[in-house]
Amino acid sequence: MELRQLEYFVAVTEEASFTKAAARLHVAQPGVSAQIRQLERELGQPLLDRSGRTVRLTEAGAAVLPYARAALVAVGGARSAVDELTGLLRGHVTVGTIDWIRSLDLPGLIAGFHRDHPDVEISVIQEDADTLTEGIRSGRVDLAFLSIGADAPAGIATKVVIEQDLCAAVARDHPLARRTTVTLRVLAGEALISLPKGTGLRSVLDRAFADAGLRPRIAFEAGEPPVVAQIAAHGLGVAVLPESAARDASDALHAMPIVRPRLTGRIALAWRAEGPRSPAARALTAHARRLLP
Repeated sequence: MELRQLEYFVAVTEEASFTKAAARLHVAQPGVSAQIRQLERELGQPLLDRSGRTVRLTEAGAAVLPYARAALVAVGGARSAVDELTGLLRGHVTVGTIDWIRSLDLPGLIAGFHRDHPDVEISVIQEDADTLTEGIRSGRVDLAFLSIGADAPAGIATKVVIEQDLCAAVARDHPLARRTTVTLRVLAGEALISLPKGTGLRSVLDRAFADAGLRPRIAFEAGEPPVVAQIAAHGLGVAVLPESAARDASDALHAMPIVRPRLTGRIALAWRAEGPRSPAARALTAHARRLLP
């Protein structure tokens, strides 16, 4: 049994796909398949069910997975201990982000860290807040910028770096365009355009409606605020957007603060609160916390 086989097995399990696991590991897909077949032969049991559209664990695979992860963590810890002893910082870190944080200079943050630690490889991925949160918990993501509600997700440490109000935005010929503010109760009677479930903004919106005993009528969902704004500009409903995104679309839309209650969205720097983290991940987190307000 080789560590490479365990690494490939864990990657396929987490990605539920041989192709995605190969891309993540930067190796050819046939090599991943061959190594896992060899592991299964050594253990005498199939570890993965390949019969469906996604790859799933067999009963034996579910039993092996925690031991495979523990072995990889142990090896990583041994390497980290040597690196810390010798003062050498190297390895790989993954930074996750949602897509609309234009006010944060993420490229500049990464460039500054790279100048100080040129032997650390850095990957940047873009996913929704729920996926990034799970990635932090599993160790797949070392550091992320994600949208959060009033409370930090369980097991995640955060530092809020952006806080802004949510606005309702409509086409300029929409009946609500005569208003300067809009209440949640008024929005309950409108067709709404929002980011999808799994985003921090949507969590804030859904929680506010639930707390008020109201039910939102989500007519359209889009994965990016500019697309949400474009749909609203065509008169198809009321967009719920961060203040900055509403401001960017001000030529086409009339934006109003949401009041009674005021809704606030937050962007946070997030990392795993407990469990092993590589020296490179800890150094990048410290670098980001120093630079960000």
